Amino acid sequence: MMAAKRARKRFSLVLIKPSHYDDDGYVIQWLRSAIPSNTLAVLYGLALDCKERRVLGDDVEIVISAFDECNTHIRPERIARQVGSGPGLVALVGVQSNQYPRAMDIARPLRAAGVQVCIGGFHVSGCLSMLPEVPAELKQAMDLGISLFAGEAEGRFEQVLRDAWQGTLKPLYNYMADLPSLDGVPMPILPATRIKRTGGKITTFDAGRGCPFQCSFCTIINVQGRKSRRRSADDVEQIIRRNLAQGINRFFITDDNFARNKDWESIFDRLIVMREQEKLNLKFVIQVDTMCHRLPKFIEKAGRAGVARVFIGLESINPESLLGARKKQNKVAEYRKMLLEWKSAGATVFAGYIVGFPSDTPESILRDIGIIQRELAIDLLEPHCLTPLPGSEDHQKLHKAGAYLDPDLNKYDLEHVTTPHATMSAEQWQKLYHDTWTSFYSLEHIETVMRRAVATNSNPGNMTFLLLWYYSCVTLEKIDPLEGGYLRRKYRKDRRPALPIESPFVFYPRYVADLFYKHFKLAQLVWRYGRFRRQLKRDPDARYYTDAALTPFEEDEFDSLEISTAGAVKSPV
Repeated sequence: MMAAKRARKRFSLVLIKPSHYDDDGYVIQWLRSAIPSNTLAVLYGLALDCKERRVLGDDVEIVISAFDECNTHIRPERIARQVGSGPGLVALVGVQSNQYPRAMDIARPLRAAGVQVCIGGFHVSGCLSMLPEVPAELKQAMDLGISLFAGEAEGRFEQVLRDAWQGTLKPLYNYMADLPSLDGVPMPILPATRIKRTGGKITTFDAGRGCPFQCSFCTIINVQGRKSRRRSADDVEQIIRRNLAQGINRFFITDDNFARNKDWESIFDRLIVMREQEKLNLKFVIQVDTMCHRLPKFIEKAGRAGVARVFIGLESINPESLLGARKKQNKVAEYRKMLLEWKSAGATVFAGYIVGFPSDTPESILRDIGIIQRELAIDLLEPHCLTPLPGSEDHQKLHKAGAYLDPDLNKYDLEHVTTPHATMSAEQWQKLYHDTWTSFYSLEHIETVMRRAVATNSNPGNMTFLLLWYYSCVTLEKIDPLEGGYLRRKYRKDRRPALPIESPFVFYPRYVADLFYKHFKLAQLVWRYGRFRRQLKRDPDARYYTDAALTPFEEDEFDSLEISTAGAVKSPV
């Protein structure tokens, strides 16, 4: 109270996680989006720490606002009024390459109003870490007086705030050569009011950063490094308890590969104590590699720690493609063993799959999808286009070679073709991407996954919800489920500047009709699979269901499986 009385000056800090544009030029935004932004949580936690320590002086009050555009309508003119005429800063955080055009469209009117703006995230950091010179779009930002931040903000954010307070922001803050320790740093946190704008009571935090592998399509290793930097088990427990205090008990641990966090066991042991001794209702989502089952007790302890969903970078079942991408750690022969261990631990399995490796053809990819459906116990597959993301080795090589790279950064979302393929046209590749989704999420296969959920003691209701989420995002919204949400919002005047503003007599009737159509189709799906779920519940034999994917095999039996011949289909000469 004494400190509040001393504060006479105000510094407004606005943190914004931008979205990006859909193919019609409208911002992808929902009434409720999928998950909160971890970068937004990290920066909010750092900002709270700066506020509490009064880094701008005892007489300066830092007023913090945090917005995720995926679930919040961002109006730059209102933001400018919020910041006011005094010192302030709008920080566009965690900006990925596909979000950079939208970030710039938010920044331009703010700069025109005299507001200080800083952009950070993977696009800025990736470009500066891998390219020989600053690319044109970053130079354009600096020419507008926008400050750029490359690297991680722990231990550095307060300097940016001091510079903004004094009106002396640098054009570029580049900390890529000096990645900070995460031990004892301020914890990532978001207010519950922000978290509840997402699909459930789930928040995010990173227990560690960095990955030791060398996948050529990955940006993580070149932005966050290959060395494991991590928070202690004490820090992780503190993050969880602080969120529990505001009613949040579901967590997405965003480490790109939690299995390579050197403190994974001490963290799991701490979570096991909290769940088994304190009886706390905790659930987690983690990301791991395909060899995590080789770590003694990793999967068993993950299940006890409350890992309910696991994302695995499967990428391909073609050894040639994996080798070409330098993803040597993936061993196709061990996929089923690893997946069945996760199913035994009660986890729902998500898997990434890449479409567009040099040897891929429409025939080989669709054949491999069929093999995955039959022989691997994957609940939800997430196909993505092989994309040379700025910050990856693939992008660096293509840039140096002068190869064609689509100039529209909005397309670098893993859903669009951005560079030529050896055997497919851009149109064929784009169609194959969509065909991969529709092939895996056939109505018949959805029923198979539901049967497997009952047979492996998974939650069939939760599985039904997830399958319908993915299916409806792909078929109705034409969008990646990770960018999905509930009740699509579109604002007529929030269209990409290069496209015309539509007439209200065209825009609003189409928007309303689209909402009614999608809800009608979704209701049909809910009715159909709700009925099927009830049938499974009444069937006493459902828990005994088995198929090839649920059947263990010995290593010497691998050659008898279809998966052993993956990649054998070649394009016709």
